[in-house]
Formats: sequence, structure tokens, C-alpha cells
Amino acid sequence: MYEYFFGLKERPFAITPNPRFVYLSQRHQDALAHLLYGVGTGGSGGFVQLTGEVGTGKTTLCRLVLEQVPADTRIALILNPTYSPPELLRAICKELGVNVAEGADSLQVLQEALNAYLLQAHAAGERVVLIIDEAQNMSRESLEQVRLLTNLETATDKLLQILLLGQPELRSLLARPELRQLAQRITARYHLDPLNREETAQYVRHRLAVAGAARCPFTDDGLKALYETADGVPRLINIIADRALMAAYAEERERIDARLVRAAAREVAGEDEEDASGGWLRGAVATLALVAVLGGSGWIGWLVLGAAEQEAVTSRPAWQAVLEDATTVSAWAEAAVSWPGLSREDIAQACAAPGTVVGGVACLALRGNWSYIAQINLPVILRLSSDASGVPPHVLLVGIEGEQLLLRHAGQDFRAPMRQIERRWLGDFYVIWPDDGEILRQGGSSDSVAQLQRLASMSDSEPWTGPIDGDFDPEFRRWVESFQRRNGLRDDGMIGPATRLFLKAPHADGPSLVLAQQGD
Repeated sequence: MYEYFFGLKERPFAITPNPRFVYLSQRHQDALAHLLYGVGTGGSGGFVQLTGEVGTGKTTLCRLVLEQVPADTRIALILNPTYSPPELLRAICKELGVNVAEGADSLQVLQEALNAYLLQAHAAGERVVLIIDEAQNMSRESLEQVRLLTNLETATDKLLQILLLGQPELRSLLARPELRQLAQRITARYHLDPLNREETAQYVRHRLAVAGAARCPFTDDGLKALYETADGVPRLINIIADRALMAAYAEERERIDARLVRAAAREVAGEDEEDASGGWLRGAVATLALVAVLGGSGWIGWLVLGAAEQEAVTSRPAWQAVLEDATTVSAWAEAAVSWPGLSREDIAQACAAPGTVVGGVACLALRGNWSYIAQINLPVILRLSSDASGVPPHVLLVGIEGEQLLLRHAGQDFRAPMRQIERRWLGDFYVIWPDDGEILRQGGSSDSVAQLQRLASMSDSEPWTGPIDGDFDPEFRRWVESFQRRNGLRDDGMIGPATRLFLKAPHADGPSLVLAQQGD
């Protein structure tokens, strides 16, 4: 209802998860790093525990993890863990596609089938990860059964990695003496706190910008009230902010202050206080709903039709033509021009299997936001959602200038509004750079190691402070593992193409992303 009034393309505060609207605060980034640590080799077969209050974003983080798991990882996701031990094992087998005889409820039969599957996956070089959401609802017997699954192992490796997600009660549950064996196997713990006041404001502005808002309609005191009434919980922020936008639209107010927010919060809480603001809000929203129902084909439809007609007579911007003409082949060709010496064919082959090196070309498929791309600071290929033809366009991004993106196509650069591109971008992109594919390991000694130690000493966070002597010793390996975890990489302690990328090894002779702050 209020989208047209505030210049929005869609509702910014829907409570259903949408990857385009994901905002990762520092604490959410840390929590995601812990989960990715558990999915990788870092968990070493133990448990990784993530707890947080209702609505803080645990399920959203779980979805992000599922989207970022390597191709050689198999996931079993249990969303309703209120099972008996046999039911739990059967549910895990079903998630992994393990064939179990119908009606087989024997723990021994189910464990043997699961163990055989895990051994087969291990032999094929695959990792198997079990994710249990709402784990605070598990019985002691089911938790003990899950603990026993960590006993499935070879002589050198655990066969199953387990992530437990739950509300704060999970911490109390695992603190019980009878579950101390399980608690001792937890290798990483993280508690996800609500957003603070500054993060709440950033969260609101981010979602509004993704929805197409030219500016934030909430005043500073409105944002403060939103933080206070929602206690920084993202789900509550969404509900209250959505109700406040509705109320502002009903009164034709372009700015949303603390009074409107607090009135919206009372409506959400179901309070019966009949003060002026609360009573007004209920009446306004009810009136608005009635107008929408009875006059949907009248003045509201006229407004929408008028907007469509105005857009139709506007000349089509050049960037729209670029998207219509952009293909995977054209994007690879533009990338080859940006990196002299790389061929379009090798780029295409490398990106057909991201994470590989073909003909001296490395290609990595990543997912993130504009800030993440700016941090990488290399041209990237955006993978946009499909148009009417069903073919997803790919276009080379060479710059971010405030609210404008710089796209390169057919040898020319075109500026496109960031919020318009975001309507067709779900965060997927490719990074391409020249790399010889060499893997550096502990025990090696070379000029290449010394060069990377030098780059490590210039890292933005926790730089390497050891000697730059070219020796890949245990201390440098530990630093590499920590660096990989901070950047969401597989923490194997070896330096390959992906780790070199995040150490900015390709940047010395490569094209930098054109970056300019808004107003420059």
C-alpha cells in the first residue's frame, strides 16, 4: 500500500527471508565465520554451537551457510529436532539420501547404514555436515545420540561435522552434568546478540535502499525509538518499521518520528492503551485498509497507472540496453581485456568449475554485497537474475561510485543506478585473476612464501608480525589458518589461489576497481 508513496519498488521489511535484503553486522559476520568454520575442516569433527534470541537472524545465517558450502560438502538439515533417537537417525538418513529399509527402527541398523554412507563419502573426498536448528528442543536422549555420531571416524578423520543452532536455553541445556561429554566436544561457541543502536539504523537504511528508497523516511529520533522498542531484534524491527510506514502513509507524512514508531510498537504488542496516538493509529490503519479494499480499482489504481504511464514515456537508459545485450560470453571477453594475457576461452573454462585454475586463470564464485566487492578491489562479473528470455545476464563491474555502478560492455563504460541493479542481483559474482595454481604448504621455503609473508604483514586485520624470511613454519601456518577463517575460506593452512586473492597478491599488476565515495 505505502510503496508508491515512499518511492519503493517493494516492501522493505517483510519478515520472510530474502537474500537481497541481508544485512550482516559485525556480530553476524563473526557468527557466519563460526558456522563456516564448522562446515570446513576447522571443527575437526566436534560440535559448533550458535545461540541467539528469537528473531536475531540465526535462520538467515543458516541459509547463507547453505548457499556457501563447497561443492564437495553434503548437508543434512534438521529443522524440527523433537524426535526420539531412532526417529532422529531416520530423519538424518532421509536428508542424506541413505537407503534404509522401511520400518527399520533399530538404532544399530540405522547407525550401520549411516556409517557405511559416511565412509563412502569420505572415500570420495566429500565432507558431511549435520545442521540441527532449534536444538534447544531436543531431548537428552536425542542429544546423547547425536554425540555418539561423532564417534564415527577413520584412523585419522572424523566422518561427521555437527552444527547446533538454538535459543539461549540451549546453553543451559548443555550445561547439565549428564551432558558434559557432549559439551566437552564443542570446538566453537558463539552467541548472537541483538543489534546495537548504530547497527539498527544501518540495518533500516540498508533494507530501505535495497527496496529502492531515495532516502530514509525515519528521523534520527524515529530510528532511536525503533531500536528501543524492538530491543535491536531484527524480526521485531521489521514488524514495527512496516507498521510505522503504513501509519505514516495513512496520515500522508513523509517523515516518521518517534511518536509514530512508538505507536506502531504498541499496536504490534497488542496493547489496549487508548491514548491519542494509539487510537489514531488503529483508526488510520483500519481506514486505509477499507479504502484499499473498496477503492483498489479507483484512486489507488489511478496512481499506479499514472506512474506506469510516466515511466513508459521516459527514454530507456543506456545501462538497460547493456543488460539486455550482456551474455556470459561477452562478460568473459571484457574480463580478458581487463587482464591482458588471459584468454576468453580459459576464463570460461575456469569459471565453469569455480575454484579451479585453467591455463593460468583462477576463477572464484563468491556471494556478498557491494562493500564486500569493494574490499576485494578487483573488477568482478555480476551474475544477474534471468530476464524474460530465461538467460541470466553477466556483466563486468569495474567501479562503484557512490550510488552509481560502472559497468563495462563492448569496450565502453556505462553508469547504472545501484538500486536498479540490485533489483536483479542476488549477490552472486565471479572474481577472475591470473594464477599459476601453486599450493604452498608448511615446511616449504621460497621467495613466493616471502612475498606472501610481506603481503600478510600489510593485512588490514591481525597482520603477520613474524619474520619475512620465506620459511613456511608452523607459526606462519597458524596465521594463515586464522586469516582464512576471518575471510570465510577453508582453513587448511595452505596458500592456494583463493588465499592469494584475499592476501591481494593479484593486485600488484592487476586492474583495480574504480572506487569513489558519494559526493566525491
